[in-house]
Amino acid sequence: MKNYDIAVIGGGPAGLAAALSAYEAGVKDILVIERDDKAGGILNQCIHNGFGLHRFSEELTGPEYADRDVKALKNTTIDLMTETMVVNLQSDRTIHCMNKTNGYFTIKPQAVVLAMGCRERTRGALNTPGSRPAGVFTAGAAQRFMNVEGYGIGREAVILGSGDIGLIMARRLTLQGAHVKGVYEIMPYSNGLNRNIVQCLNDYDIPLKTSHTVAQIHGEKRLEGVTVAQVDSALNPIEETREFISCDTLLLAVGLIPENELSALAGVKLDAKTRGPIVDQKRQTNIEGIFACGNVLQVHDLVDNVSQEGAIAGRGAARYVLHPSDDQNDLIVRGEGGLSYVVPQLVDTSSLEEDTHFYMRVNNVYEKKVITATLNGEVLAVKRERKFLPGEMIDIKIAAQKLAGKSGELIFALQEINAAAKQ
Repeated sequence: MKNYDIAVIGGGPAGLAAALSAYEAGVKDILVIERDDKAGGILNQCIHNGFGLHRFSEELTGPEYADRDVKALKNTTIDLMTETMVVNLQSDRTIHCMNKTNGYFTIKPQAVVLAMGCRERTRGALNTPGSRPAGVFTAGAAQRFMNVEGYGIGREAVILGSGDIGLIMARRLTLQGAHVKGVYEIMPYSNGLNRNIVQCLNDYDIPLKTSHTVAQIHGEKRLEGVTVAQVDSALNPIEETREFISCDTLLLAVGLIPENELSALAGVKLDAKTRGPIVDQKRQTNIEGIFACGNVLQVHDLVDNVSQEGAIAGRGAARYVLHPSDDQNDLIVRGEGGLSYVVPQLVDTSSLEEDTHFYMRVNNVYEKKVITATLNGEVLAVKRERKFLPGEMIDIKIAAQKLAGKSGELIFALQEINAAAKQ
């Protein structure tokens, strides 16, 4: 097989953006490897609108958004290899692939960009008591059945989990003629975007009950109903609140897990909180020449941010190919005081060529708070919002000149407004 300067594993929005940005940065010999029969990733089944508001300043459906990058790809010399499965990735960047045309083959590019996306957490991970009837789906699988395959999946539904895909599927089922009896969330807050709560639940009078879970599944051949219950502070069901709800469909929207099996095979270090690789500001992992972006790095809520991060990784990979150098990673990044994580976790301050975007999430709902970025006692940035929500990713940009040549710890902290003002 022909060897390439850069190989991108994954042809979703992150992978496409990475390939296009690397091409614009001067590397022309690029391959995108996609296991599906066409590029676009999850966007191909997201037929609702709401994509592209930040990147294109207009509202697009998922397929429309993906089509823009696919068309841009066709105007380049970038190769796209679909229906190709990557089965192994080695630390020396050797990629083992297989498809029906070439059989089993290997590629060894100078740089690799990981853009494999994420998968849904299934019922098996929840250990929900009950039988195993038909009618229990992950929300993403139900979305594909309805939007791509054209199947109806049920008439009376309950949705467990209030992530964005669960909220969107509540609306989709309603528009299809099904009755959604409720969305149940085990946490005391929703994990979805506020706009999706308004547009997908409130506009269709679908109830959202927080601090509730599905305690048992009923039915033999087909789902007959579920028992829901309120949970206590330890997230255990409260027996006296158990209630049976008849339904023939249960959708699980209980979280996404970055697809990092290939990353682990290559020896990439993973962050326990994000479940994605530990990266620097160029999105390079601890393995030289291997970069990561999109949902394989951290679970995003906006595809615009996925594309932005893919572009960062693409430029980083191009720079590595054209001007290889040793990373120093003089700056360690961490979050505290209510922040779940911060990405990137490292900064190579000797090679800063552009402003750095730091992404983070809070671990609860916070009001009257600010997020400060502090380096060696100096406040570099302050982020103010009316309310910080776990379902909405936070993006803080710090200018390159503020970080260049610095070392130590860059600390992002959630603080009271008065405490931040004193700094």
